[in-house]
Amino acid sequence: MALPLPPMGRYLGRRLLALPLTLLAVAFAIFLLLSVVPGDPARLIVGPEATEEAYQAARARLGLDLPWPIRFGHWLGGIVRGDFGRSLSLDLSISRLIGSALSVTVPLALLTMATALIIAIPLGMAAATRPGSWLDLGTMGLAQLGMALPEFWLGILLVGFLAVRAGLFPSGGFPGWSQAGPALDHLILPALALALPRAAYLARMTRAAMADVLSAGYIQTARGKGVSELRVLAWHALRNALIPVVTTAGLTLGHLFAGAIVIENLFYLPGLGRLALMAVRARDLPLLSGVGLVVAGLMVTLSFAVDLVYGLLDPRIRYQ
Repeated sequence: MALPLPPMGRYLGRRLLALPLTLLAVAFAIFLLLSVVPGDPARLIVGPEATEEAYQAARARLGLDLPWPIRFGHWLGGIVRGDFGRSLSLDLSISRLIGSALSVTVPLALLTMATALIIAIPLGMAAATRPGSWLDLGTMGLAQLGMALPEFWLGILLVGFLAVRAGLFPSGGFPGWSQAGPALDHLILPALALALPRAAYLARMTRAAMADVLSAGYIQTARGKGVSELRVLAWHALRNALIPVVTTAGLTLGHLFAGAIVIENLFYLPGLGRLALMAVRARDLPLLSGVGLVVAGLMVTLSFAVDLVYGLLDPRIRYQ
């Protein structure tokens, strides 16, 4: 007789089962939405002056003359093999275009999120341990200001002061990862422009969560038993306060994969946001569908990772 799975195993198994089903539903939704978007990819290829024979030949080459279930099956089969097709506007492999864009967007998003958390968690903890103090009021005031600043305006200020005047960082462009040092230098300013507003929001969330946890009875019990204040804060309080922060950080990281269009264009970074904007301008539906599916897949995977961290932080969730 098979042994029953431990709670964490059952919890992980349910999430793993839902992951491919969610990705399949997302792929179908993207295919369906882009299928009804106005515009004919075949006409884009042959041009408005092409003959009817050339137009029909282009439709057949793209598979547009087939029923939509067959086209979806072909598209999905190609994706499983890692083949997203070819871009209509660039006549290049979509897989390679997306791979090149991911090599910029993923490091930028990770650097942004790491910077935001490094700033937010210590500030939020410090403010929560001294409620009503000047540290608390000053930190929350700066956080409110940071949340109000638009990313593009922050980016322009950072370029003006740290790139143009001080000459500390490049003002834009991306040299590629053949030299890691210069490539990382080109990501610092855009990462700061994206990180500061997010750090402000996460600091406020950390402060609220920590303040709520520090008032709980088990924290007072731990202090009464003589547990050091550092251990109370770092182990008992922070671990529980991080649950809503992890949720927000995971969702924010997912949004960074698709929502950095303005910053990527401001700093001329060849990332996913800029690639998606180019696909929209060129009405390149195969490229746009590939980018959309990759972004959705990243967000679904991050949601799974957040659920996993949930289970590690709070054992009660594993039994649900």
